[in-house]
Amino acid sequence: MEQYIELSQKQGLAQHMIQSMEILQMNALELESYLENLALENPVMELDERGREDLPAQQEELQRKLDWLESTDLQNRVYYQQERGDDSPEDNWHDQNWAEESLSDYLLSQILLSGFSGQDRSILKFMILSLDERGYYPDELSVAAEAYHVDVPHIERLLKVIQSLNPAGIGARSLEECLLLQIERGGSTHKLTEAIIKNHLNDIARNHLPHIAKKLNASMEEVTLACEEIRRLQPKPGSAFYSRNYLQYITPDVIIVTLEGSFEILINEYKYPGFHISSYYQDMHRTIADKEAKAYLHEKIRQARWVSSCIEQRASTLARVMHELVQLQNDFFLRGTGYKRPMKLSDLADKLNLHESTVSRALHGKYLQCHWGIFPLNYFLTCAAGKAAGTTQEKTPEQVKALIKTIVDGEDKQNPYSDQAISEKLLQHDIHISRRTVNKYRGEMNLPDKNGRKIWG
Repeated sequence: MEQYIELSQKQGLAQHMIQSMEILQMNALELESYLENLALENPVMELDERGREDLPAQQEELQRKLDWLESTDLQNRVYYQQERGDDSPEDNWHDQNWAEESLSDYLLSQILLSGFSGQDRSILKFMILSLDERGYYPDELSVAAEAYHVDVPHIERLLKVIQSLNPAGIGARSLEECLLLQIERGGSTHKLTEAIIKNHLNDIARNHLPHIAKKLNASMEEVTLACEEIRRLQPKPGSAFYSRNYLQYITPDVIIVTLEGSFEILINEYKYPGFHISSYYQDMHRTIADKEAKAYLHEKIRQARWVSSCIEQRASTLARVMHELVQLQNDFFLRGTGYKRPMKLSDLADKLNLHESTVSRALHGKYLQCHWGIFPLNYFLTCAAGKAAGTTQEKTPEQVKALIKTIVDGEDKQNPYSDQAISEKLLQHDIHISRRTVNKYRGEMNLPDKNGRKIWG
């Protein structure tokens, strides 16, 4: 009998821990839906109405700051949008009716202010409109090349531009490429994860993890962690736009307000409803004689209290993670997107003495709003590309790209640098990247190769 009781306690604890982790991983919209559905199943839970007229002072202040950020940041609809020094007029790509924005509208808005030629803009629009409902590019590159009388490598470079947009994985030509684009964007440098995506997607679907471990000479623990990372990816990054209005439903989970060089971190608890345990059912639980009904009410009250505790823990963990993230990314919040620094999950986890999986769940699917716009929290997870000369400051791919652009801008256009020469120039700045990486970054910036930049005498 004692053995049975001990087993039940362990199972109950495991179930509670799973529920706690699931709630931590939810964004504001998912938590709202979860609580509404749970309240339908649990009669002791009574949701609190949160109309604007009834908001407590703290929630009113939060909403006021959110409204202020939305009114002062004209580009907060376009994620990762770099600042421009001039006021470029919006052309007819920009659909002012945001309530009807589609995937194509969302992607076109991200390249609205980019410096593409008229032909390249037309090609990009053609290719974006060719994406299927998954967000994949289904056509052969030769189709667009023939339509616009350009070569296939030119179309491939423009496809790389589309693949650099958000959501991550868009413009992929296969599931494998879609997943690889996402882990690259997320800063994953784990070779095992990449190898599994390239060679063992079918084995993941069949849950043949021992086979994967044997083939890749890895432990089951390593394979399990890699497969969990892969399962968190989005195989159909464009699907949300076809089921609902994506931008309209993006709600920031965290708001960062800059106040004279310091930061105020606000967890957006306004979006999801609070709840309380019905006093009617609590009284019934204390007085009812029927054992079966009493046990039922006991379990439902216990569930409601645990969920309330999980939500409080979620807010506390998210606040801790965001405080450390803001500290690590101080220059970004003060100076803008060009000052993001490399940051891994382990950087946050080590500082907070939390497991990396806990930090990952705290960041998963959530958005941050600040003076520079709205960003997925995973945007701040960026691998390092090198170090600046004479410092220990690591550089992000974006910063290395900016340095490549400076080198290209200063070259002799009658004898421009090859990718190998750019790689060697970067060594002068203590940036060690290969010619292939230079080629990749150059393509992502839509910079032509050596011959394309050459001005003939």
